[in-house]
Formats: sequence, structure tokens, C-alpha cells
Amino acid sequence: MHTESRCLNCGPVPPLHVPEHIGAEIVASVVDRITAAAEPPKRPAAPLWCPWPLPTGWTMTGVAYAGDDRTGVRATAVACAGPSPLAGGPADLVFVAEEPGVGLGTRLAGMPGPDPGPQLADALTDPGPGHPEHVGQARIKVAGHPTPLWLVNSPADRSAYAGEARGMWLHAIAWPASAGHLLAEDVVLHDLTEWTPPELVYGAPSPYLHGRA
Repeated sequence: MHTESRCLNCGPVPPLHVPEHIGAEIVASVVDRITAAAEPPKRPAAPLWCPWPLPTGWTMTGVAYAGDDRTGVRATAVACAGPSPLAGGPADLVFVAEEPGVGLGTRLAGMPGPDPGPQLADALTDPGPGHPEHVGQARIKVAGHPTPLWLVNSPADRSAYAGEARGMWLHAIAWPASAGHLLAEDVVLHDLTEWTPPELVYGAPSPYLHGRA
């Protein structure tokens, strides 16, 4: 018998909570859960990163968090959907903030292991543009600060980037793979635990937070 949630492959993991629907009340309840879990003497609040303003035609399609009353919230995820910047069809983006060792971001990215650290170590020794082993990089703003994200290995149906913000891993996963080009635009991530814009537009629930990934 074990008191913690367990994965057959990974061992102990924080339980993932994904509300069935999405809307202002759902986001408010998740924000309350995150901030309550961060009250002393527990860990600092995990950010809930959402693009704001949303890209033209995009909606927020899901929110999730990993953790329980014993461990607190150790990871969060926000899903958005809209027109693909290149193909013009539908596209999805999921942003994950997580403590080391949680593994939510790598699972959605289709990567092995709980953290992107080994791949980022290779990316930091990148030989630069023009070299056949050059690793792509996206630059977005996180809470007003320019933040690099490095392209990491993922299945062909998606593109995945990883970096660091506020002492946590930051993942950005896009479906289809070409939707990752959205991160080359002026994407700014805002922490919804600090303020949730009343103008947020909500769409149909993300299939990727509900097990499709």
C-alpha cells in the first residue's frame, strides 16, 4: 500500500487535476487552489502562465494542476487554441510550469524522463545558426521579461520547447508541429494567479489536457 499517487513506469507522482469544462469560474477555483496551497509554511505559488493578450482568434481551452493537500501544487498547465500561423487550420498550445521531477511537461511533449535538463544541456552548447547541429530557439516574454525557450525532441505531430521561469521549468507544446511558429511572434505570458483578465475568451475543452497527448 502507498499513500501517494503512483505511475506504473515512474513511481510516485503528484496527482493531475483537469476540470472537465473551462470558464471564468473554473479558472478562479484553480487560482484559489494554487494560492491556498502556497500559504505558509508551504512552497511558493506555482505560476499559471497564459498568453495575454491572446493571439488573434485564440481562446483559452483548459487549465490543470498537479499536486495534493500534502505536497501542494507542484505543476500547472494552461491550454489555448486558435488558427495555426502557417497552415491556417486549427492549432493548440499548452504551457506548463512545474517543479523539477514532476514530469507533466515532458509527458505532454512526448519526451522520456521527468525533466528536460539533459536536452537543454546539449542546447546550451549549441554551435549556432548555420551549423547542422543548431538547435532552434524561441524568445517570448514571461511576466515582462525576455525568456528563451529551446526546441527539444518530440514526436512529429507536435513541437516542444523548454526553458526556465521563476525557478521552475517552463514548457510550451504545440500541435501540429508547425504551430510552434507562433512562439516566434510577440507572445507574452501572464501569471493568472496574480490577475485574471475579465476579457479572457474560452473555447471548447482541450483534448490534450484530457488524455489525447
